[in-house]
Amino acid sequence: MRRGGPATDTSAVARRTLLQGLAATALASALPRPAIASTRTGLAFGLTPVFRNSDLDLLDRLRAYLEKATGLPVELVSRRTYQEITALVVSGQVDAAWICGYPFVQYENELSLVAVPVWRQQPRYQSYLIVDRNRPGSDWRMLRGDVHALSDPDSNSGYLVTAALLAEAGESVGSFFRSSFYTYGHRNVVRAVASGLAGSGSVDGYVWEVMQELEPELTGQTRVLRASEWLGFPPIASARAAADSAATRMLRDALLAMRTDPLGREVLSMLRLDGFAAAEPDLYAGIAGMVDQLRHAT
Repeated sequence: MRRGGPATDTSAVARRTLLQGLAATALASALPRPAIASTRTGLAFGLTPVFRNSDLDLLDRLRAYLEKATGLPVELVSRRTYQEITALVVSGQVDAAWICGYPFVQYENELSLVAVPVWRQQPRYQSYLIVDRNRPGSDWRMLRGDVHALSDPDSNSGYLVTAALLAEAGESVGSFFRSSFYTYGHRNVVRAVASGLAGSGSVDGYVWEVMQELEPELTGQTRVLRASEWLGFPPIASARAAADSAATRMLRDALLAMRTDPLGREVLSMLRLDGFAAAEPDLYAGIAGMVDQLRHAT
């Protein structure tokens, strides 16, 4: 959407969001339950769009490590949206998936933690509000009237944090920004702001920092206006009913041991992660609080 375009029809957005949510719930209810995973001979592992399809070397090494560590053939399953991946793991069509903290909280009764990435010595990350590098100012309220790039409606860092921040101020995404759009990828948020397609964006701080190392010419066209509090890192989750399945246990062991294996360390280095750790659901209490805040605001 270009600057100066028509304002977002908030009622239409609300209807679309509601329908998407209902569709995800219906899909999760209608698809076969985790018995699928128990009869699968290999391991199906879901990945959100945090991974680029072009990261073929990373994906190949991740698959090779998991196959080596589990002794199972591994299928990496990717989809365009967080909603699609969440539906697959809730329904048991994949054994586990690397999802986001927001859907983990939304489906807390149906999901179980497998492992959590450790980045910069902790299992937490931040959401960034980014703007053009030459744009002056330090107060996030200066973004009023912007065209704003969001990552995904089920993304914590790419939607929820910003929506909760606005709700706390008595605003909403629809009322505060002139218009907004979803890029369905954090890297695409950075690209939208860097190119001027959007005046500002909500992005995963981990992704922005990794891009700062790998693509400094792109992130260098943006700057961080605001960093959120530290929140639970996007987790690896399985369906609750499959939490103790053989495949889930092998995957958990493989992830927790990744830093001790040469191939595993290569994967971690490419991801810029320190490793994976066990964690409790209360790691996501901050995200749950924002979900409640947004529900009460609407």
